Amino acid sequence: MLIVGPNGQGLISTPASLCAQIVAPYPPPGRIGIASQSGNFVSSFMNYAHAAGVGVSRAVSAGNAAQVGVVDFLEFYADDPETDVALAYVEGVVGGRGFFERLRAVCQRIPVVLVKGGATAGGARAAASHTGSLASDDAVFDGMCRQAGAVRAATIEQAYEIAATFATQPAPAGPNVIVVTTAGGWGVVTADAIFASDLELAPMDDGLMAALDALLPPRWSRNNPVDLAGGETKDTVPAVLAAAARSDSVDAVVFLGMGIQGNTARMERDGPFYPEHGLERIVAYHERQEQRYATTASALIDELGKPILMATELAVAMPDNASVQAVRDAGRYCYPSSNRAVDALAAVWRYQRWRQRRS
Repeated sequence: MLIVGPNGQGLISTPASLCAQIVAPYPPPGRIGIASQSGNFVSSFMNYAHAAGVGVSRAVSAGNAAQVGVVDFLEFYADDPETDVALAYVEGVVGGRGFFERLRAVCQRIPVVLVKGGATAGGARAAASHTGSLASDDAVFDGMCRQAGAVRAATIEQAYEIAATFATQPAPAGPNVIVVTTAGGWGVVTADAIFASDLELAPMDDGLMAALDALLPPRWSRNNPVDLAGGETKDTVPAVLAAAARSDSVDAVVFLGMGIQGNTARMERDGPFYPEHGLERIVAYHERQEQRYATTASALIDELGKPILMATELAVAMPDNASVQAVRDAGRYCYPSSNRAVDALAAVWRYQRWRQRRS
C-alpha cells in the first residue's frame, strides 16, 4: 500500500468521482492535474477552478512526502490521459539532480507550471517549520526550472491562470500577437505588456490591412493594436476576429472589449421600465452579441489551432456578466485583465519555444 502524506489534505479524482480530502471544495472536472506540498494551496487552486470553470482532473496533497512526493505525481500526470497540464507547489527539493532530470522528462511530455515557496530568507524559515523542507538557493532553482522546461509562476493566482491557458488554448506557433480592442486605452496598455514580455506585436501585412479597411470606418487605428474606433455593427467584431486570426503573420490574438453590451443589458434589465417599451428585445440582443463574440472566438481557436485570449475586468467585477458566462460556457478562461492574459500567453510561448528547441 502506497502512503500519500502524512500531514496532507488528501486527494481527489474527478474522472472517478472520488473526493478523499478533509476539506472543501470539490472542483469541476477538467484537464489540470495538481500536486502540492501544501494542502491549502490544493484548495486555493480548486477554488480558482470553481470561479473560472476551468476544472481539475486530479489533485494530491503530498504533505511531508514520506514515500511519494510532488515529482512522483508529476510523472503520473505525464502518463494520465485525463490530464493536459500539471500544476505544482513545492517548498523544498530533496535530491536536486534527480528532481531536475525527472522534471525535465515530464516537461518533454506535458507542460508543468510550478510555484515555489521559500524563495526568500523569511519564506525559507516558514517552509522549514511548515513541511520541514529545506529551501534551495532561489537563483539555482530558477535556472533549473528554465533548463528543465518548467514554467515558474510568481504567485498562486498566476500559476492557475497559466495552467488554465495550457488547458483551454493551443500553444502559439510563434511570438506574434495581434490585439483587437473596442477601446484605444486597453490596446495601449496591452501593447506595453507585450513589449515587456517575450512576445511581439504582429506586423500588419497588406492582406490583413485590406480586410480590416473593408470592415472598419476610415478612423480605425490602422495599426496593431487594432482599435475598432467605435465603428462596430452587429457583425463587425466576429468578422475582425476572423480576419486577424486567419492572417499568416499572426500567431495569437488578444481580444478586449467584451462585456460592454452585457453591462448595458444589465443596467436596462435592472431599470424601472424593463421589460416594457421594447427593452426585453434590446436586452436579449445585447446578451446574444456577447455570446456570439465568445462562440466565434472559440470556433476560430478550434479551426485554426491559434490561441485567442479574451480579457475583461468583469471576470472579477461582475462574473455574472453575459460575456464572462459566455466565455466560460465555451470552455475557455476569461482573463481579468489584458496584462494577465499577456503574462499567461508569454509563459505558454516560452514553454513552446523550449519544446521547439528540444526537437
